[in-house]
Amino acid sequence: MEEFTIRLNNIADSYYSFVVAVLTYVKNKPSRLRIVEEFMDNNPSALSSDILEFISSQDDFFEDAAYPHAEVS
Repeated sequence: MEEFTIRLNNIADSYYSFVVAVLTYVKNKPSRLRIVEEFMDNNPSALSSDILEFISSQDDFFEDAAYPHAEVS
């Protein structure tokens, strides 16, 4: 994870909250880390907004939401 953190910090417009947000997303599932790394490999000039847009478009993005799921009656 240290190497991935270094990669995130080396993004041209990287900032602390961006790095923390991405690390928070990938820490729960190894598959998340793989897909984000693959996106970064395939888009070497991606900026933080590109990476965040990619992450937010993932099907499991809302799985870790801090609010309880509403029950449908």
